[in-house]
Amino acid sequence: MRSDPASRFPSVPAGERLYAVGDIHGRADLLSRLLDRIADDAARHPHCRPTLVFLGDYVDRGPQSRQVVERLQAGPPAGGSLAAAEWICLRGNHEDYLLRFLDDLTAGRAWCANGGVETVQSYAGALPETHSGDIAALQLALTRSLPRSHLRFLSRLPLWHRAGDYLFVHAGIRPGIALDQQSPADMLWIRDDFLLDPTCHPWVVVHGHSQCPAPEIRANRIGIDTGAYQSGLLTALVLDGDRRHFLSS
Repeated sequence: MRSDPASRFPSVPAGERLYAVGDIHGRADLLSRLLDRIADDAARHPHCRPTLVFLGDYVDRGPQSRQVVERLQAGPPAGGSLAAAEWICLRGNHEDYLLRFLDDLTAGRAWCANGGVETVQSYAGALPETHSGDIAALQLALTRSLPRSHLRFLSRLPLWHRAGDYLFVHAGIRPGIALDQQSPADMLWIRDDFLLDPTCHPWVVVHGHSQCPAPEIRANRIGIDTGAYQSGLLTALVLDGDRRHFLSS
């Protein structure tokens, strides 16, 4: 039986050094810098197995969604301290938005209002001014320019990852509901019902989705979406045993 993490310091499995990365939102420049910092940190701990968990929202808002997806799809680097890293990319609500938009024009207006146009531009290049409010034209441009490998990657992203006393998910969970009964919509979209609930869950939940100027640490959750696309600050939570600290771009 798992002990209650509230009764002791939560931890990840022995020998694992885990890096959880917050919402990237089309900032490949910040992702590159943060991966360099993570690689330097991992090099200082050669006896630990590195695991990288990306919490979703790779696309939209920032200008480099295509480059972010390309980098994440490539997986760990071929050499260096992260060459043997476990590389886990979770789904965020913006990846879900993109996938729905490819099949459903009615999803387009809300998606485009939340940074979707920038994603289309990152794949299709500069768009004619007439495209800015033409949802059908934007859908066609994205459909034609999105590589099949990117579509496969985005379509297969899991919703959560668990390690020791931690659960990693994009937005959060519905309090009081078993993990295998959680709604995918809640895991991608939930806010106040999760954020404002002080209940201790079976795990400390590490999440993005809800922006904060600095990492938000509560007894039952840690939020690490620091608004990279506008703040220039992309954050990673570092977990090793029962110790934790943060790295940023």
